[in-house]
Amino acid sequence: MNPEKKVSVGAMFDSIAPGYDFLNHFLSFGIDRCWRRTAVSIIPKHHRNPEILDVATGTGDLAISAMKINPVKVTGIDISEKMLRVGREKIRKKGFSDRIELSEGDSENIPFSDESFDVVMAGFGIRNFSDPSRGLREMNRVLRPGGLVLILEFSFPERFPFRQVYGFYFRRILPLAGRIISGSRKAYSYLPDSVMEFPYGGEFLELMESAGFLRTGQRKLTGGIATVYTGFKAQTQ
Repeated sequence: MNPEKKVSVGAMFDSIAPGYDFLNHFLSFGIDRCWRRTAVSIIPKHHRNPEILDVATGTGDLAISAMKINPVKVTGIDISEKMLRVGREKIRKKGFSDRIELSEGDSENIPFSDESFDVVMAGFGIRNFSDPSRGLREMNRVLRPGGLVLILEFSFPERFPFRQVYGFYFRRILPLAGRIISGSRKAYSYLPDSVMEFPYGGEFLELMESAGFLRTGQRKLTGGIATVYTGFKAQTQ
């Protein structure tokens, strides 16, 4: 990750860590929980009791959701230590500390050896990378042959009038509400900007394929507000 962006993004998420979960659920009307459940439900179709890496884990919501599929272990990494602290406390309260481990780590320079995990996943984090292609290559590197990459990310509705209504909410209402509740003008202005700049749909699938993933696919959620992307590492010949 670009050092300047890493510091900037890390500091921004540190600043909103205490209220991050509340705002996520409040501003999405709770639908974000359904998106995570839908995403992790894909994993057992390809891997039973996997070892999972959760990249850009934040406060660990996707890692916690993955407990429903009975993984051997979930390891989460993030650049924001304050977000990780919130996540560790949630994990402790839920009794998952023996199966979920969160640690500070750069998602574009993943601190694990080649072929360490069955599944690598990321929830609403890859758009914050300074170089998503590098992050995807790193995900491919740490996957075992035949391993699954699972990426849940914001996208944008395409159909009228949902696109227009959502666009107004996303650009006008959400940043204002987020700013009032969190006290951070930057973070909730950054959110819509980062989503609008991020390549989604077929363009993102092309990035995945360029990073070496095979059999890529996408599943749009809630009219296209979010998308689950999947791909696989090649099997060893």
